[in-house]
Amino acid sequence: MSQRLIIKNVIVFLLVLLWIYAAASKLIDFNIFKVQMHRQILPAFAKTSLLYILPGLEIGAALLLLFERTQFAGFILSLGLMAAFTVYVGLAVFRIFDQVPCSCGGVINKLGWDGHFIFNIFFTLWAAIGFYISSRERRLKENL
Repeated sequence: MSQRLIIKNVIVFLLVLLWIYAAASKLIDFNIFKVQMHRQILPAFAKTSLLYILPGLEIGAALLLLFERTQFAGFILSLGLMAAFTVYVGLAVFRIFDQVPCSCGGVINKLGWDGHFIFNIFFTLWAAIGFYISSRERRLKENL
């Protein structure tokens, strides 16, 4: 097994674990997640929509990553979600808004904004590396 494949598989494992954990923590404590979402600095329609869209996207990203045929799409979705979450947390860290409640569940909620920002940067980088490896594999297969 090549080193690149091992790295990709580790990244897939970490991202699937992250997405399943994130979705499960939202769905298990749905009422808390709902209250936290309604405290966000977003339009009302977005708050309600995100209640259902976010866990679905997180589960979707995990499922896409599990299968070789859909991994590239899973990396794209993972990178997009992580980039969006990282920007949001970055806005909180740099105090762009007066108050930003965290709507993350479980252990991630306990990290504080700085720890959460570092955590998100870490996973955004892993998603980017996975995307790079996956896109490179796709190009090699197309050239065969």
